[in-house]
Amino acid sequence: MAVVSTILLYASLLLTSAIAGFFYAYWCSVMVGLAATDAATGMAAMQAINATVRNAMFAPAFFGPMLVLPLAAAFGWRAGRRRSALLLLAAFAVYAAGAFYVTLTQNVPLNTALAAVPPGAADIWAAYLADWGWWNGFRTAASFLSLGLVGAALWAAGRQTA
Repeated sequence: MAVVSTILLYASLLLTSAIAGFFYAYWCSVMVGLAATDAATGMAAMQAINATVRNAMFAPAFFGPMLVLPLAAAFGWRAGRRRSALLLLAAFAVYAAGAFYVTLTQNVPLNTALAAVPPGAADIWAAYLADWGWWNGFRTAASFLSLGLVGAALWAAGRQTA
């Protein structure tokens, strides 16, 4: 039980790291670069990104924490790592509400609306950048908070087994 718990704990660390890094890269480079271009170029690039981002390489980072965090918590609880399990449940709640749900209810609808707009509508592009950027910052912060909680869970698991 402890071995499976440990494997799931490290998988949780890997997956939350991957998604936090993904959202962070958008926050500090991709969107900054797109905003620095003219509306037609920025919109066309973002539309292309949105059309291709849902793929087999992205799926584990985005969906993985939704599966692995509660599993890691359950196995950690059964292995007697109660504090670690509770931290993993907190990490799951933060990621589920602050990143996964926000993506589905805010960023994806914005992307869908942008897909229907011909590139070059500067007013729509400016509004999109502001709205999408704010929600991306929110989900980035939630993902890093979730990652921090997973790190705390890893530390707690080590202390509980030491």
